[in-house]
Amino acid sequence: MENKGTLTKILASAGTVLVWIPILAPISFSLIFLVQRQLFRFDYLMPAELGLFAFGGGILLLAAAIRTHSHMKLIGWGLVVAFVMILGGQALAEVTGLADGSTEIGGWQWALVLSSLVIYVLGIVDVGVGGILLLRDLFKPQQLMQSH
Repeated sequence: MENKGTLTKILASAGTVLVWIPILAPISFSLIFLVQRQLFRFDYLMPAELGLFAFGGGILLLAAAIRTHSHMKLIGWGLVVAFVMILGGQALAEVTGLADGSTEIGGWQWALVLSSLVIYVLGIVDVGVGGILLLRDLFKPQQLMQSH
C-alpha cells in the first residue's frame, strides 16, 4: 500500500459512507416505520433512486483505491456491474413497456427488470465492502519492525 495520507483517508471514508447510504436508507426507514406504526414497508426501488450517492461514493473509493493500489478490482468491477445493471434495467423497463405502464407488473418482464435491480444492489454492496476493506487497510496501525 503506497499512499496512506490524509487525502486518501478522506476519499475512502466519504466514499464508503456515500456508497452505503442507498443500501442502509431503505432498511433504516423500514425499521423506523415498523417501530412507529407496527407495519412493515420496504421501498425496494430506493437504492436505485439514491444511485447518485452510490456512484459518487464509488468514484471517491476508486480514486482512493488507485492511490493506494489496494482493492482496485473489487471496487472498479463493482462500479461497472452496478452502472451496467442500472442502465440495462432502465432500458429493459422501457423496451418491455413497464416504464410507461403499457405492461402490467408481473410476468417475465417484471422479473427481468427486478433481476437487474438486484444485481445493481449486489454491485453497490460489492463496492461498499471494498470501501470497508480499504478503510481497514488505511487505518491499520503500521507494524513495527522488531530486531531479533
